[in-house]
Amino acid sequence: MAVSISVSQRPVGRSIARYFVLIVMAGLILFPIYITIVNSLMEPTALANGPVWWPSHPTLSNYATAWTNAHVGRYLWNTVIVAVGITALQVSTAILGGYAFAFLNFPLKRLMFVMYLATLMIPGEVTIIQNVQTVHDLGWYNSYAALIVPFIATGFGAFLLRQSFLAVPADLQDAAALDGYGHWRFLRRVVVPICRPGIAAMALFAFLGAWNQYLWPLLVTSDDRYRTVQIGLKQLRTENLSSVTVVFAGTVLAFLPIALLLLAFSKQLVRGLTAGAVKG
Repeated sequence: MAVSISVSQRPVGRSIARYFVLIVMAGLILFPIYITIVNSLMEPTALANGPVWWPSHPTLSNYATAWTNAHVGRYLWNTVIVAVGITALQVSTAILGGYAFAFLNFPLKRLMFVMYLATLMIPGEVTIIQNVQTVHDLGWYNSYAALIVPFIATGFGAFLLRQSFLAVPADLQDAAALDGYGHWRFLRRVVVPICRPGIAAMALFAFLGAWNQYLWPLLVTSDDRYRTVQIGLKQLRTENLSSVTVVFAGTVLAFLPIALLLLAFSKQLVRGLTAGAVKG
């Protein structure tokens, strides 16, 4: 009896230890976010005497100042346009590229796929000077085209969706061919509905990458009408050093859409990344 009790207690002890480690890690990750939110609700003078752990007299005036006077609202709108445009184009090209590599047979298919993967190993800094020069030559400086067009396709997206499409049973393709489905119809009515989790994961990655861009928007824009929120936060820190609580409020406004997006699509992200990992 004693042996059975000690054996049964081991999984419980391991679970408690795991939960403890997870709670500690979650606390370390969430603590800076918590402090940022608390500081954004304080008056600037309240932070003069040291750090504040809880807002005694919270106010939303910092958010109003950041939204209007610091133009964070305009920066967020620009970022939404750029992120949505990049996501839509990247998902479209990734679906077409992934379908071609998964279902079509054409000369040098394997070589072209390797070349796609090779683009993932090239740092963006290697091509950034030539890309900036191309933007200037096309007359796209200070425009949405300069922020969106260079990112309409990605090797990672084609690779991710190819792996997702390979999980589609070959029998479905044969049945669709017997029903007279061409490639375009098969893609729209069979492949895309089945692989929605993988496509959703690809869209989420593309959106997050576009939202968090800093260097490229800094190089191809100088007009506040086109600058994104990451550049706006940098200017906010420079121009409002005496009102640091406004900077915290702007940071929260920039972070909030991403947090809501991750909470809303967390299940789709996990399903998309694990699709096809288990077979049976």
